[in-house]
Amino acid sequence: MSYIENIQADLKAAMLNRESDKVRTLRMLVSKLREKKIALMKDPEESDELVVLKKAAKERQDSISTYLNANREDLANIEKSELKLIQTYLPPEMNDAAIEVIVKKVIADTGASSMAEMGRVMGASMKDVNGQADGKRVQAIVKKLLGA
Repeated sequence: MSYIENIQADLKAAMLNRESDKVRTLRMLVSKLREKKIALMKDPEESDELVVLKKAAKERQDSISTYLNANREDLANIEKSELKLIQTYLPPEMNDAAIEVIVKKVIADTGASSMAEMGRVMGASMKDVNGQADGKRVQAIVKKLLGA
């Protein structure tokens, strides 16, 4: 079952249970997934749907930090609950040890030895990580291993 099918089923259940906050968030996700379908002019693949969900989660994280900086706990709490719901649809994140194994392999394969080659290492590492880790975490590990 695709992400959109899962979300639509959960949306129906949330509507029946009168969970207005959950309904609002799920409707937003369905809308974003439909927009992606229209943009692609075909049914999106699972990886395309995953990109949309990750982007929605990233937007929530950015909003949370913005609201906290503006001392708006009330709005930050709304964003936190939306983020928590979105994360239930995302695959689990890789731990740092698994990322480090991938980065070490990429460094060995590319023969990278300095920070000048960080871009090549990052590109190949992000491809191998396959969306299961945040780019900032991968970047920190690449910098550590290349000796920044």
